[in-house]
Amino acid sequence: MWAREGRDKDGVRHGQKESVRWIEGYERVAELAATLPGTRLVYVADREADVVALMRRARDLETPADWLVRATHNRSVANGEKLWGHTCSGTMLGEITFTMPARDEQKARPVRQQLWSRQARIADGQGGLLEVTCVVAREVGAPAGNDAVEWRLLTNRPVSGVEQAVELIEWYRARWEIEIYFHVIKNGCKVEGLQLAAIDRIERALALFMVVAWRVTYLMRMGRTCPNLDAALFFDPDEIRGAHLLTKKKMPATPPTLNDVVRLIAQIGGFLGRKSDGEPGAKTLWRGLEQVHATAETVRALRDGLG
Repeated sequence: MWAREGRDKDGVRHGQKESVRWIEGYERVAELAATLPGTRLVYVADREADVVALMRRARDLETPADWLVRATHNRSVANGEKLWGHTCSGTMLGEITFTMPARDEQKARPVRQQLWSRQARIADGQGGLLEVTCVVAREVGAPAGNDAVEWRLLTNRPVSGVEQAVELIEWYRARWEIEIYFHVIKNGCKVEGLQLAAIDRIERALALFMVVAWRVTYLMRMGRTCPNLDAALFFDPDEIRGAHLLTKKKMPATPPTLNDVVRLIAQIGGFLGRKSDGEPGAKTLWRGLEQVHATAETVRALRDGLG
């Protein structure tokens, strides 16, 4: 396990460089790829992983897993141009539209981006060159008061048309699900507040909370993408009953849908359900599930006691 070192009084951060962890992460994915020959594995990372050493390591391993990194450095390419200008000097491939999820104080909103992509050769830091593909996704028509969403991505994957560029954008957007998952572990499960001294106790706690966080994020995503599925596929009967008890709602005559129960649970956790609020997020689901779980346990205890 690894945690970032704090800075000293001079603002210097000691310990192992974080870039080493990004490389080690790719190496673990590469090892997994060897055991899954029929599966495409993709290593997706944000701007902190924009280090040439990572790309060079992937090349040296013969790229057993694809990689996609959000670029932060406007490097020089072999012909002397800067990478981002080089990419956008080509023909625009097309456009992509999607909904940007709500975050912090910003509400969810539609985004339309124009796409460019070009291959380039950049210095590998050891006197050689790396072949990379750069994709630039630039928002057009951003609403007043909102910063335009622009992503510059580097990858080993070739792009021959808009379909391949869109696939890479979707890969990058998928990282948001991972961020939500770890947000639930950190802030919902409050693992940092456990202050467990022994590594084996930390690992056992994480094993439990990772399952809890997975369920919260899974319910949130499925409630949005498959809202009309039967709630009984995701909750046991006592959880469904507990959600109705806590919100003082009568159990419906027909089986409730997944979205019906998800919204009830989120309401218990503080979700207001106004038209402008969109769908429930992980935070209100986590809070609501805590209470629903306790109520379901009470219902079971009462039933068993009366039985």
